[in-house]
Amino acid sequence: MSDDSLLYLLKSRGPQTAPQVGEALGMTAAGAQQRLAKLAGAGLVEPEDRKAGRGRPRRYWHLTDAGHARFPDRHADLTLEILKATETLFGREGLDRLIAHREAQSLALYRDRLAGSSDIRVRVAALAEIRTLEGYMAEWQEDGPGAFVLIENHCPVCAAATACQGLCRSELAIFREVLGPDVEVQRTDHILAGARRCAYTITPRNASR
Repeated sequence: MSDDSLLYLLKSRGPQTAPQVGEALGMTAAGAQQRLAKLAGAGLVEPEDRKAGRGRPRRYWHLTDAGHARFPDRHADLTLEILKATETLFGREGLDRLIAHREAQSLALYRDRLAGSSDIRVRVAALAEIRTLEGYMAEWQEDGPGAFVLIENHCPVCAAATACQGLCRSELAIFREVLGPDVEVQRTDHILAGARRCAYTITPRNASR
């Protein structure tokens, strides 16, 4: 099993104990501990001890900034340069127009991919698949009758979104549009706010939660 598999596990599932890593990757807890120690020596992971009741703290392992950097940011430097140049040449209004143009293109693509189904479960699954193809390592889960959670374990445009947070507002607007008026979409976790992932709850509008 490659180191990349272990790093991907921590990226997609968040902090894990050595036994959890071993179970997921088909190795012993001791073997997982050795692999984690090796990656820690390379500066890619680090431990965090968490108290659980009266027993000894449990040691969880998570990615460092260097570990997260192993997952590419889709030419982040070039994207940042384009955003800065756009604002310099055309002002804030020009930058807003660029974001609106990107939003319109994404919206057209997503609508095309999700066309033909009114089943929200199918639409959420299709949206997660599209986002995964775009590099967001997306997955979805059911969260009650007619309710779902869309999770993005990676943000391939994080550097650009940090510099221009309108990109994130744009994506939330796109999700609300393509999933339809019968559901409420809310962002509950946000990488730019310090979370390890972005997550969105999708609930029926008539649901009381």
